[in-house]
Amino acid sequence: MRFLFENNVLDGDRRELTCAGTTVPLQPQVFDLLLYLVAERARVVSKDDLISRIWSDRIVSDSALNSRINAARKALGDDGTTQRLIKTIPRKGFRFVGDVRAEASAKPAPAGAAPSSPRVVADRPGIAVLAFENMSGDPAQDYFGDGISEDILTALSKQRWFIVIARNSSFTYKGRAVHIKQIAEELGVRYIVEGSVRKVDNRVRITAQLNDATTGGHLWAERYDRELVDVFAVQDEITERIVAAIEPQIHAAENFRTHRKPPASLDAWDLLMQALSHYWRITPQDHAVAQKLLERAIGIDPDYGQALAVLAASHMFGVHLGWAELATTAPIAENAALAAMRCDHENAWAHAALGSVCFSTSRLAEALSEFEQALALNPNFSLAQGYYALALSYAGRSGDSFEAAQKAIRLSPRDPSLAIYYGIAGYARFTERRYDEAIALAREAIRHRGDLTGAYRVLAVSAGMTGDSALADMALGELRRTQPNISLDWIATQLPWVNDADREHYLEGFRRAGLS
Repeated sequence: MRFLFENNVLDGDRRELTCAGTTVPLQPQVFDLLLYLVAERARVVSKDDLISRIWSDRIVSDSALNSRINAARKALGDDGTTQRLIKTIPRKGFRFVGDVRAEASAKPAPAGAAPSSPRVVADRPGIAVLAFENMSGDPAQDYFGDGISEDILTALSKQRWFIVIARNSSFTYKGRAVHIKQIAEELGVRYIVEGSVRKVDNRVRITAQLNDATTGGHLWAERYDRELVDVFAVQDEITERIVAAIEPQIHAAENFRTHRKPPASLDAWDLLMQALSHYWRITPQDHAVAQKLLERAIGIDPDYGQALAVLAASHMFGVHLGWAELATTAPIAENAALAAMRCDHENAWAHAALGSVCFSTSRLAEALSEFEQALALNPNFSLAQGYYALALSYAGRSGDSFEAAQKAIRLSPRDPSLAIYYGIAGYARFTERRYDEAIALAREAIRHRGDLTGAYRVLAVSAGMTGDSALADMALGELRRTQPNISLDWIATQLPWVNDADREHYLEGFRRAGLS
C-alpha cells in the first residue's frame, strides 16, 4: 500500500518516503516504525506492540524507542512539542493522527528490471536464550539457572550485531521437550543458546552451548565448574565468559555463510561479516580489504550504523599501530563514527571508534568518556576495554590502566587482539617503573602475535631502562621491521600523554635502547 498524507507519500512496497516528490532518507528501523504507525492509525499502538513488531521482542530501552519516534517525527517535519502527526498518548503509547488516504502501490517491475531503490541491510540474525535446565533435582534451585539465562540474554541484548528474543518468548519452552529447529522456526531465529546447571553441596557445574538451528550443529560448547562461595559472583563470572565466547562464534558462522553466497547476491550484512573477518587479522593489507567491504556495505545502506562504526575503528587501528597517518586518517574516522552515532547513539562500537579518534588527537578526557560510554552500553566489549586501558595509561592512571587491561584479557582470552591487551598491560607496568614485569608482559604479547608494534615498543623501552642492550637491540630491530617510520620525533608528536614526565620517561627508554 501507499499512504498519502499532507504532501508526503509513504510507499510500503518501495520502502520509500517522499515529501513533495523528494525522497526523505530514513533508517530501515525508523521506516518500519513509521509504516506500522500509519497502517495502525485507527488505534493507539503500545510500546509492547512496537517492540514486538519492530524489534521482534528484543529488549529495547526507552531511550532507543524514543530516538526512533523522534527520527520518524523529524522526517515528517513534526516534533515532540507540536505532535502534529505522531501523538504520544501518556501511559498508553503512540498514535498516528494525520489524515491519510491509502491506495494500492504501483505494480512491481517485471522480472529482470533494475531495482528502483538500493537494497538495505539484511535483517541481523536472531538468537534465543533458553532457560538453563536445572539438573540438581531440587526445584528450589531453578532460580540459579534462570538467573544465568537472563543475564546472558540481557548481556547479548546490549550488542548491536543480532536480534535477541525477549525472555517472555524464549522461556515459554522451559520444561518442554521441543526440538531446536521447531523453536527456531517459531521464534524466527537462527541461533539458540541452551545449557544446564547441576548444583551439589557447595559446587556447581554449568554447561552451555550455542547451536545453529539451520544446520542442527553445535558451534560452541563449554563446561564450567566452580565453588559457590559467592553465588552472584559466580553467576556474573560465568555470564561474562559465555557472552564473550558467543559473539565471535556467531561472527565466524555468519562469515562462513556469506562466503557460500554468490558475490553478486551479497547484502550489507554479508559484507560487514566479511569485513570483520579481515578486521580481526590485524594486518595493513587485511584492514585495507575490510575498509573496501565496509564502504560497499555503506553504499547499499548509507545509514548502516554498525558498518560506519567498524569503518571508523578500522581506520584508527592503523593509526595506533603505526601504518596509517594521523593527519589524513583521523578526520575520515571521526566523520564515520559521528555518522554511526547519528544512526544509533547506543552503538558501543561507534563510541569506541570516536574515543579512539579523541585519544589520538590528544583529547584524553573526551576519549575516556567515550570508552566509558561504550562499556556502559556493552560491558563485555573487550576492544573498548583495551582502548580504555590504553587511554588510562596516557592519562597518568597506570594502576587503573593495568586493571582495565587485565579485564580485557579476562573478557576475551581467545581474542585476536589479545596481544595488544598484553602490550597495554606491559606499558602500564613500564609507567610504574616495574620494568621486569613490563618485559614479561611484552614477551607474552609477542608470543601471541610477533608482528605488532606496541609490544616491541614496550620491550624496547623497558630493556633500555634496565640496561639490557642485547634485548633492546632485538626489540628495536623488530620494531623497525613492523613500524619503519618509528623515531623519537614520531613518539614525541604522535602519542597523547597528559603528563610531560611520562612522555620524557618513554623517550628516555627509547634513547637508551638506541633509537634516534
